[in-house]
Parts: sequence; C-alpha cells; structure tokens
Amino acid sequence: FYLFCIGGVLAGLIYSPLFTFQQLVVHGSVQLDAEELCEIARIQYGERLFALKTDAMTANLLHDLRIESAVVRRQLPNKIEMEIVERVPLATVACDYGYLDFDRQGKVIAGYRTLKGADIPIITGVKLHDLYIGDDNNDTQVAQVISFLAHIDPTDIGGISEVSVADPDAVVAYTKTALPIRLGKITGIPDKSALTQDFLRDQKTTRHTVEYVDFSYDAPFIKLADKTAEGK
Repeated sequence: FYLFCIGGVLAGLIYSPLFTFQQLVVHGSVQLDAEELCEIARIQYGERLFALKTDAMTANLLHDLRIESAVVRRQLPNKIEMEIVERVPLATVACDYGYLDFDRQGKVIAGYRTLKGADIPIITGVKLHDLYIGDDNNDTQVAQVISFLAHIDPTDIGGISEVSVADPDAVVAYTKTALPIRLGKITGIPDKSALTQDFLRDQKTTRHTVEYVDFSYDAPFIKLADKTAEGK
C-alpha cells in the first residue's frame, strides 16, 4: 500500500506541469541562439522534462556541423542546460575547386571558390583533393600545421597570415607584417606554438625591428635589423 502511494505521488510529480521544459540555459554558444539549439536538439517547450533524453539531445546536437562538442543536463524543475563549443575556422587551404576552411580538429567547415579576406592563416605549398564540407583532413603536413595553430591562443592567431609547407623540412610562418617565423620541421609542436605565441604578443609592444626569428633549433634565434641576438 505504501509503495503504491509513493508510486502515485512520484507519477503525479513527474507528469505535473511543474516538471515541464520551460527554459533553456546555454553556455558557450556564440552563433547559435536558443531557438536554433532547440530545433537542432529536437525539443520543444512544454514537453515533460523527464521524457527528454539528454543522450539523444546530445547526439542530435553533434550531428550539426557547426557544433564541435555539447553537454546536456536537466535542471529541476523546468530547465535544460547546454554547454556548447562551436566550430570556428582555424586555417584555409587551397583545394581542387577553390579553398577550404578547417577547424582545430581538421574538419572542413566551409568551402568557397575565391579566396576571401579573413583573420585566419592560409596554409600554402599544398593543394588538397576530393575534400568537401564535413570531411576530415587527410594530409599529414596540413594536420601538423593545424595542430601547431591549435596550440596558439585564438586571440593571437590573427597575427599569422600564412604558413608555408612548400619545404616540409623548412616550414615558415609569416606574420601580418610579412616577418618570417622559421619553424623547420613541424615537431615539438607545443614548444614551437608557445614560442610563436609569445613572439606575436611581444611584437605588439617591442621597439626593435626584427628581420626573422628561427624556432627550428633547440635555442630560439632572433635576427634583429641592427644586430643578432639569441634567445628573447
């Protein structure tokens, strides 16, 4: 009898209007608004909160190319909480029919016929074939450069205009002012990314004129216009 009563109370609460989806709380989304996220997750306001499956909502969100990762939770009594990481372009590469934009995971998120102005680097010295929106990169050199760029803070990526992989043993990145950053082989990526990021930030305040920097050696080398100095 007591179990029957408790079950009746729980059923009453579950089906009560108190536990219906009334509010969406979103964290991290920039381009996608709450209405679009509800449509992508295939949920509607007024549905019973306990009838909404968080794993199904997450899967629906991840099927959208614009979303890199998603976490969905229920918040009693009437909220759904979503943590969204959107895909953002990290680098541009030439392809058969024009140019492709890749995100930090190496997925093609945009394609276009003519090069457009953007605040992301272009990877030169390579041309990709048979890749389209939604595909994953399959070129080793491009993958290494994407990994190198992904280790740099997004606020500093705009300081790099180009990364040339024409010579795989002598990869060179160029700043927006055409200053060469010699990387050599793309190995030791976290260290070279950290050095590049620090250099890009220093260039915003330094009064020295730099001809080039060389991060292909164990000890970083900076060539000044008027003198040579090792280290920073």
